[in-house]
Amino acid sequence: MSIFDKLFSHKQRVPETPREEPAPQPIDREIDALYQSLASLLGTENLVIQAGRMNAMQLLRSESRRDRVLALQRILEEDPLIQSIPRESELPGILARLSERIADMRARRAVEDSIEKKVNEKLEKEHQEYVEDIRRQVIKEENPHAETPQDAKKREQLEKLEAIHLTQSVMELLRPQSFTEIVGQERAVKALLSKLSSPYPQHLLLYGPPGVGKTTAARLVLEAAKRRPESPFGEDAPFVETDGTMLRWDPREITDPLMGSVHDPIYQGAQKNLADSGVPEPKPGLVTEAHGGILFIDEIGEMDKMLQNKLLKVLEDKRAYFESSYYDPTDPKVPPYIKKLFEEGAPADFVLIGATTRDAGQINPALRSRCAEIYFEPLTPRHIEKIVENAAAKLKARLAEGVASLIAEYTIEGRKAINILADAYSLALEQAGGEIPADGLVISREVIYEVAQVSRLSQFVTKKARHTAEIGHIFGLGVAGFVGSVIEFEAVAFPAREKGKGMVRFNETAGSMAKDSVFNAASVMRQLTGKDIHDYDVHINVIGGGNIDGPSAGTAILACIVSAVTGRRIRQDVAVTGEISLAGRVRPVGGVFEKAYGARQAGIKTLVIPKENEKDIPSDLLGLDIHAVSTAEEAFRLIFEGEA
Repeated sequence: MSIFDKLFSHKQRVPETPREEPAPQPIDREIDALYQSLASLLGTENLVIQAGRMNAMQLLRSESRRDRVLALQRILEEDPLIQSIPRESELPGILARLSERIADMRARRAVEDSIEKKVNEKLEKEHQEYVEDIRRQVIKEENPHAETPQDAKKREQLEKLEAIHLTQSVMELLRPQSFTEIVGQERAVKALLSKLSSPYPQHLLLYGPPGVGKTTAARLVLEAAKRRPESPFGEDAPFVETDGTMLRWDPREITDPLMGSVHDPIYQGAQKNLADSGVPEPKPGLVTEAHGGILFIDEIGEMDKMLQNKLLKVLEDKRAYFESSYYDPTDPKVPPYIKKLFEEGAPADFVLIGATTRDAGQINPALRSRCAEIYFEPLTPRHIEKIVENAAAKLKARLAEGVASLIAEYTIEGRKAINILADAYSLALEQAGGEIPADGLVISREVIYEVAQVSRLSQFVTKKARHTAEIGHIFGLGVAGFVGSVIEFEAVAFPAREKGKGMVRFNETAGSMAKDSVFNAASVMRQLTGKDIHDYDVHINVIGGGNIDGPSAGTAILACIVSAVTGRRIRQDVAVTGEISLAGRVRPVGGVFEKAYGARQAGIKTLVIPKENEKDIPSDLLGLDIHAVSTAEEAFRLIFEGEA
């Protein structure tokens, strides 16, 4: 017999003093059911203990249902001082309340059991994961190359992807592999090699238009420098390339791919063991990755100004330093390598090469002062033709007559010329039915024209030199960025209806400085020819429009006006640049080197420049007949036909 039966079975109890009780009723079964439910909820032993505390044991053994209900009240309400034995009429109401109390206890117990079960399941899962981590760690220490099935599956997926190769990109195939393939930049490459092969290599800034080979030249020069005994670069010296337009940083030091950064150990990702300990982990940037080699930053002029200043600090210190409010130097949990990074910084001894298409005046002066400067030259049509011919040889394609020169009319960028050729190659292959003929694929002029139409290309040079002299038409020269170009001026002059009241008209959009050149030219013309511009109605036009920034068109405008007024014919294979003073002197101007390339691009044979610019360019540059003059009369002898 169970303890419960011994306690609550009325057959086992013999009352000391029999009392008259009402006949057994369903309410007795209800009372017994409550006791059964309570014993099930608390457990029989716990129920006995609770009854003892509440001084209800004798009441539990009583034959009187009123006593047993009193015992239930004391146990459920946890109050041993309840003395009033309920009357028979009160029993149903009391039992209802006690039933609700037991129901609440059972519901609470069910929730607690559910929570307890989930807690135990969570603890069990974490325990299993912890044990699994320990097991993996032990396996890894015993066999460093072992991997889990999940890791193996991911590795196999990566290897499967890497096994798929569509084709080599055109730019990869046609990228120059030697110095001889870098066309038109012999002097720049020579200067670059001399500065990097020295035992004391210099930081460099490379200027020049896009697509002329700055990045490729720097990469090839490093490979050449590694082979020279006097060079400080080792065999494994890295070439780290990035783009100034893509570099971003955060003043909170949490994002800086160039200098390196320190992430919040909890939210931004350190190793798990470091994150658990709240230890920040410095992550070295590109300046450390380039240690011992070259850090090449394309479009360095586009970099954030603050980031440029941070780069200057690294160039001075040859180290990159880290800071973090999470770092505690007294924390024994900080690994030695992290302590070393915070206290000593990361090594960053490299040679900086910055490339830019901006003018030197737009580059940080402090950065320029730490770098040698090398200018890459614009490409001439012959250079573009050579690049196209080399690329066609690599593609194993044949060019029809005139194709290389035709491509050269659409661009002055080597990269763009290769893209045009690649498009033409694909189109020609499509027209051949997708099969390369036995004698090789031929790229025709018609294919180039079709590519130009589809790509909406326009000829880069539309102004061409001519052999026939003209009145009132001359080629001046301008520079935009690192690209020179010819500027066409034309003028017409008619005798004024009333002498001394002639009008002078000039392009409104040409700019105030160009208008000043017109008035200077009018004064000089009167000195040289005795003719007053106000005796004529003169109209001067810049063909194609545009703003002329600077006074360098002065000599050209003077010659154009003199030609229109006097009828003297101007040679159309001559281009001129130079400011004109009121005394008729030809003053120096900027960008003469680039202007020479613009003249050559337009087919000019003779170039007239100021005497003070004579040392700026070689006398035989690009095969041009270059003449340096001091006065307008000297320029006229070269500009006007038959006056040389």
